Order: sequence, then C-alpha cells, then structure tokens
Amino acid sequence: MRGTTKANKRLCGLFLIIGQLVLFATTGSAQTVTIPIETAGHALVLQVNNHKDLNIIYLGKKLAQKEEYGLIPNSYRQYSDYTGLYNSAYTPSGGRNLLEPAITVTHADGNNSLDLRYVSHKQTWEGEGVSLLSILLQDPVYKFDVTLYFKSYFKEDVIEQWSSVSHNEKGNVILYKYASANVCLKADSYWLRQYHGDWAKEMQPEESRIIHGIKTLDSKLGTRANLFQPSMFMISLDKPATEDEGYVMMGSMEWSGNFKIDLEVDPQNNLRVIAGMNNYSSPYTLKPGEKFETPAFLYTLSGNGKGEASRKLHAWARNYKITDGKGSRLTLLNNWEATYFDFNENKLVELLKDTRKLGVDLFLLDDGWFGNKYPRNDDHAGLGDWEENRQKLPNGIASLVKEAQANGVKFGIWIEPEMVNPKSELYEKHPDWVVRQPKRDEYYFRNQLVLDLTNPKVQDFIYGVVDDLFSKNPQLAYIKWDCNAVVYNAHSAYLKNQNHFYIKYVEGLYNVLKRIRVKYPDVPLMLCSGGGGRVDYGALQYFTEYWPSDNTDPLERIFIQWEYSYFYPALSSSNHVTDWGKQPLKFRTDVAMMGKLGFDIVVSKLNPTDLAFCQNAVKTYDAVKHIIFQGDQYRLSDPQSNSVASLMYVNHDKTTAVVFNYLVNNRYEEGSKMPVRFKGLDPAKKYRVKEINLYPGVNSSIDTDLVYSGDFLMNVGFNPVVNSGRTSVILKIEAAV
Repeated sequence: MRGTTKANKRLCGLFLIIGQLVLFATTGSAQTVTIPIETAGHALVLQVNNHKDLNIIYLGKKLAQKEEYGLIPNSYRQYSDYTGLYNSAYTPSGGRNLLEPAITVTHADGNNSLDLRYVSHKQTWEGEGVSLLSILLQDPVYKFDVTLYFKSYFKEDVIEQWSSVSHNEKGNVILYKYASANVCLKADSYWLRQYHGDWAKEMQPEESRIIHGIKTLDSKLGTRANLFQPSMFMISLDKPATEDEGYVMMGSMEWSGNFKIDLEVDPQNNLRVIAGMNNYSSPYTLKPGEKFETPAFLYTLSGNGKGEASRKLHAWARNYKITDGKGSRLTLLNNWEATYFDFNENKLVELLKDTRKLGVDLFLLDDGWFGNKYPRNDDHAGLGDWEENRQKLPNGIASLVKEAQANGVKFGIWIEPEMVNPKSELYEKHPDWVVRQPKRDEYYFRNQLVLDLTNPKVQDFIYGVVDDLFSKNPQLAYIKWDCNAVVYNAHSAYLKNQNHFYIKYVEGLYNVLKRIRVKYPDVPLMLCSGGGGRVDYGALQYFTEYWPSDNTDPLERIFIQWEYSYFYPALSSSNHVTDWGKQPLKFRTDVAMMGKLGFDIVVSKLNPTDLAFCQNAVKTYDAVKHIIFQGDQYRLSDPQSNSVASLMYVNHDKTTAVVFNYLVNNRYEEGSKMPVRFKGLDPAKKYRVKEINLYPGVNSSIDTDLVYSGDFLMNVGFNPVVNSGRTSVILKIEAAV
C-alpha cells in the first residue's frame, strides 16, 4: 500500500464521513436508508426502501448537496415497476422478479425462490482515497446471506464490485447464477461499444444501440477466454460518446475464465448491467458454512468522453493493479522470428551478442528450448517436459544466463506451463493430469491439451516449473508466460463435481500465480495467450505486461493497440518490431514505441544504416519512455475514421509530451492535410516542437526554433507533415525555458 501523509489521511477520512454519508428519510412510519458511494466526480447511490429492498437509485455525476440524493426517486415518473426490483442492487430470482436475475439458487429443501433484504452495512478505509463498503442481505425465510462489496477509488473515479454468498441451511444449496455486480443506468438511449476477434484479429470494435431485450457478451472457452470476445466494453448514454464528449461507462470483468455480461433494457427504459462469471455448465454446489466469492467487476464513468474515462482506468491500473505499475519496463530482443524452433547454443550466443549490439536490456529465448525424449522441434511435441534439450543446449540455460551477463544484458525465457502435448513424457506419466473426457476422442487446439489446474498436484507442478528455473538460474530476469489452447471436452479426473471445473480451473491458476508473486515479487512477467486471449485485470495483477496480438504487422497493430489502449495503460502493452508487413523499418519501430518496446528481428541481417537507426531508436526511446509509461494518454486522430492516426502522451506537470503520427491510408495522396490539435498541455505555457527518431541521413522540415503557446497547439494545432514520403512521424514537445 502506498504511503500516506497525515493531511491525506484527514482528507480521506473527511470524504468517508461526508462523501459516504448514510442518509435517513422518514415517510409515515417507514424509514428509508440512502447510501451514497462517492468518488471525485461521480456517485453510485443505493437506497433501502421500507420493505428493506436494496435498490440503485442513481449512478452519475456527484451532487454538491449530499442530502439531495434521497430525493432522486421522486424526480422520475416512469411506467410502473410491478415488482419493486427493476433497479435492484442484486436481483434475486424465483420470487417477484420479472427480469434477468443476478443470482439464482435452489435451496436445500428444493425451493427455487430467493428474497434478499437489507440487514446492515459497514465501511472501512483501506488506504489513501480507497474505501470498501459491504452490505449484508439476507433471505427472511432461509438462512441464506449475500454480501455485496463496493470498493471505490476516490481520485481515479473507479469502482470495483463483487459479491459473497454463504448459507447455513440443512444441506447443500445449488447456485445457478452468481453475478459480481448488478448496475442500473438511466438515460434516453444507450450505445454499446464491444469487441470481437480471433487469433491475429484482436480488438475489432463494433458499436450499436442497445434495444429492448437482452444483449449478452460472453465466453465459454475455459481458458484463453478472450479469443473471440473480451469482457471489456463501453456504454454511452443518450448518444455515442466521442473521445472528448458524451457520458460513457467503461467496464470489464477481472476474471480470466468464462464470463457473462447481460445488458437488459427494462420496461421503464433503464439499462441493467449484470456482470460476472459465466454460469454456463457451472451450477455450483455450496455447502453449509462455505463462502462463495465472485471476482470483481470494474467500471468508471466520464462526462467528458472516452478519453477521460480511459485515463482514469490507466491511473487506477498503474496505482493499484498491475505489478510494478509505477515502474519501468525492459526493452528486449526475442529470437522467435529469427530462429523459430531451429536454434542451438551457438546461435543463441550470437543472438546475445546482437542484443548487446542493439542496445536493449534483455534477450528473450522463446519456444523450443526443452524436451528430450520428445524434443520440442515443432509445436507437436514436448510441452510439459520442462528440461533443457541436450542437443540444442548441452550446457543448459545456466550457460546462456552467464553468457548474457558477460554481454551486459539480462536473460529471459518462454514457458507455456498450463499446457501439454500428447507427445510428451508428462502425458505418458500423468494422463490423469490432463483435461479430457475419458470416453471420448481427444480434440486438439494447436496440437495440445490443457493441464487440470483444479488439481493441487498440477498446481504444484506448474509452480515448480517456474521455481525450478529460478532456483537453477537466480539471475533469470524475465518470463514470457504463454497459453495457446482453449478447453475442449472439459473434464477433471480430480474433481468429484464436474460442474465446478470452469471456476476451479481459474482459481487454480490464480493460486499458482499468487505463489510465484510471493516468492518472486519483482520479476517481470509477460502475459501472452496466443496474442490477447487472456487480457484482463484478474490476470494482470500478477503480470507486468501483456502481448496484445501475434499480428505484428505495424499497420494492423496501430488499430489493435489503439483499442486496447482504452482499457490498459501503455506500459503494459508489449510491442515488438518484426518483419511483418510492408512498412519501412522506421514505421515498424515507431509503432512499437507506443508501449513497451521489443525487437524480434535478425539483427545480423540489418544493413549498417538500419542497424544505426535501431540503435539510436533504443536510445531515443529510453529517453522518453517514462512519459509513455506514466504520462496521460490522449487520442488525437482515430485511425478508424481518419487517414492519419495520432496519439499523445503528456507528463503530469505538462512540460513534456510525445506525439505519434502514422499514415494509415495512402490512397488519393492522403496525409495530414489539416493540423492535429494537441491535448493535455498547459494553455499558458510556451512549447517547442521537435521531430525525433529520424532515420539516419534524413533531416526534419519542422522548425525547432518556433515557439507556440499551449493554447495555440490545442486550438489551432500542429501539422506533423505526414504523407506517403513521411509515413511515420514522432514529435517531442517541450516547454520553452
């Protein structure tokens, strides 16, 4: 937890006293309780009515007068709510509810109804600007409890919601649905921005109006769950939000397995968002006294468009969620596209020398270094057998780590520890550790199967893979953790109740990652899942970065990275310069610099000028990466609708900024015909604009002697002169002394 000053503590205590105030209103003999959850700009307001139903009466801009929250329900004259539950904070099923429930159960006596009434609530302060509200709900007939949790981050305007279910009935209870959150929004209309994709086609956006009925975003893949559809989304109120205008909610599940997000426009034209783990094939048997806790649903609101909401999420992620979110990241050279599976120790030694020559921090050894009985010479064999291949690496990983040290660079390694090839010693020895149906044919995804992480022995094995690498090689500096298969024929030889498989798998994964982070808290880990198949904050709390896509064509990457950047800050995005695409080396490098820079090229085949450019680019990047990692991000020109894509990072004191500009459409002599309006600068400050990361021998036409006011640069703009001859331009803006 970050340190706090006495003044900050007094300030946070004050906002908890007056901002999280509990308000009481009396109507006749009945009493209502109003519970506002306030952040810097917004409020989620809960109210307990005289029947002890807990409802959401408001989610929007914070009011100046706290006592007026209780008056909100009287301001609406909508169609009748026959149930009193349309805006329930956690909608039960089987009773008087007529809409999509947040929770569905069968009690120990076979009764399918549930009624949840308010009992009590409490608040705790968990650090500077962070509070946790818990609200206890109980069924008045059954010994069945639900506790709702609302964790608010005051400065960042972010809320996490989750639930906990328990009971003391005389027998087991079956949970058929168990959402993390049940959020209600009021507006004239609602617009959804969602994403779809596949391998190398990640984060393709679609926007549509949400109409009556239920729109569902979900995954049933078990692992690598985001392959076709991630859980990230945006909802605009009244009209589609732009970058800087409109009311928008950004939300996402913090869960790396099957998820389900139901979006329902109710009979009153309100929008209900019910988000949680997917209950597909997963009725959960809950024993008396056992607690079932759901993962968090995360969201933020903005009244000033998508850009502001995005910056709030970035600040929250850096401050509270991503491992080493306030730190830096290592540049690297990866061997994958230089060698694929065809390498030996001598080749790798030469690549280590190239790593030093290039000037990056680390060499990453990718797939293919392991397996002896079944050597990993392609993707058909070896997964699960995590010992060095004696033919390729006769002296083991240790000699490579030592060689890296001799060259003044660090050494990292690729693993895919959750997976197994049928052609492996692990599969032969432990077929009971593999996710597969015993009476059905095996069906493979990338020639592999998934290990059963519900099994504690498998968890120990996977933890041991990582621990063994570090025990033998204490100087190992980086892990790339891959996951390339989905779950087919879901079955666990370990679990007695197969309905628990999809949930217990992810919990098993998190158990392993927690153990790794306890013992190795500072080691950088890349979250890679065939590209962006597992990008969520449930996983990213254990990783320093993620791999957005195996598609490294720089033109495609502009679009992919652009959409990811709404939800994840730049320091978490791993971007590599490769030989994919037809764009020049400078273009490819400039695109990769919009995050955590890496190279996956054959350095020895670069001509002297290209090599000099790459070496200078690394130095340039090292000088500005702190702005990219920790600065505020502004999207200036969207590649989806413009011929030039422009994106900007500004440091917090607004003295320095970096602007990336790319030509994404070269038809009809397209280019930056109009100036690009900058954002986030101080209008009163004076700035100089300089082009950086130039290719050797190329002189910039931009006059660095001119001085512009921040007001001019943000309202008139600046033309980066992007055209078919200058397809990529990076600008550095510095306050004039």
